[in-house]
Amino acid sequence: MTINEIQDQIIEEFSQFDDWMDKYALLIDLGNTLQPLDDKYKIPQNIIAGCQSRVWLNANLVEGKVIYEGESDAVLVKGIVSMLIQVLSGHTPEEILDTDLYFIEKIGLREHLSPTRSNGLLAMVKQMKLYALAFKSSKT
Repeated sequence: MTINEIQDQIIEEFSQFDDWMDKYALLIDLGNTLQPLDDKYKIPQNIIAGCQSRVWLNANLVEGKVIYEGESDAVLVKGIVSMLIQVLSGHTPEEILDTDLYFIEKIGLREHLSPTRSNGLLAMVKQMKLYALAFKSSKT
């Protein structure tokens, strides 16, 4: 599946709910599906700066594709991490760098987060793109 197909799937899933309490519940459910991050990756270098809660993000390049792993100590943020990983993990650095993450706006996520959570979301996206850029640079 392409990144845009995954984004469209998420938009469709969220469009089934009108009430943001239901959308928050969906986010929490998504967070509960996230595989726990191995403790060896819960190191200061993997913490996302700018997040209100603690978020760890790790990435590896496997057969030309970036594989992300992450975790958070906050249930809602864990759902956001899960969604970002679902969209971006398993794609090439070029695909990740060239993508527009339009699903964030389409589902209304940014406007329904507190300013600090919204900043954290932007910091997570930035870090994921930085990993992709580093992997792309190391291939050339």
